[in-house]
Amino acid sequence: MQNLTNSIEQEVRFSEVDSLGIVWHGHYLQYFEDGREAFGKKYGMGYLDFYSHGYVVPIVNSQCNYKRFLRYGDRIVIETTFIPCASAKINFEYRLINAGTKELIATGSTLQVFLSRDNLVLQLTNPDFFQDWKVKQGLV
Repeated sequence: MQNLTNSIEQEVRFSEVDSLGIVWHGHYLQYFEDGREAFGKKYGMGYLDFYSHGYVVPIVNSQCNYKRFLRYGDRIVIETTFIPCASAKINFEYRLINAGTKELIATGSTLQVFLSRDNLVLQLTNPDFFQDWKVKQGLV
């Protein structure tokens, strides 16, 4: 099975740093979110796509390993990789890299599950549209 990866680059904004001028730790999860949204746009599987098929996909687990820090004005590369699995869940892994120095800043992962949009019941098997998407991407 292959993995799908997407990379984006963006600048650290002033609103993301603390009084020491370094990025507050909670913003790293926002960078992961930025990566997921860009991944969804590239591969045709964004949040509105899930919603239009009758599902929401909340995060039930997130993890971040901090290696170095970022400062205001740094440019960051966000690498987002979809990790395929047979069960009805969505796994992403992330690498945050300082675009200027090429240093690894952080690694992490998130796990999402499928809930029906209307009654928030957990989907235990892959929805048909998601299984079809995985086949189209060559993931199964």
